[in-house]
Amino acid sequence: MIIDSLETLDTFELGKKLGKEAKAGQVLCLYGDLGVGKTVFTQGFAEGLEIEEPISSPTFTIVQVYEEGRLPFYHFDVYRIGDIEEMDEIGYEDYVYGEGVTLIEWANLIEEILPDHYMTVTIEKDLDRGFDYRRITVEER
Repeated sequence: MIIDSLETLDTFELGKKLGKEAKAGQVLCLYGDLGVGKTVFTQGFAEGLEIEEPISSPTFTIVQVYEEGRLPFYHFDVYRIGDIEEMDEIGYEDYVYGEGVTLIEWANLIEEILPDHYMTVTIEKDLDRGFDYRRITVEER
């Protein structure tokens, strides 16, 4: 599925839609350069999960856990991961194979430990189509 996001609200609403449809055990891998709207998408996704707590990127903590929504939500940002073994130290498998929904930003850095099945969400800019334009590709793997 390819979505043309013409403004920030479109990206947020797609995240919200996917959050409403999310099921326990689901893993989403979120790809995109810095500043493309990954946090906006994630905020919408969390709202779709009925999470009211403010959502920010866990860049320095690697994982942020939200448990007050309709499903537990595990938000990873592995951009600053130094070694894949760090994922074991924070209990990665407990989250990914648990009862919640896991969203992983910069998942390409940990591809060798991703589960067999996951959804990818790739957000890309195209400045020829405008400053706020984003092309969002959603795929099952």
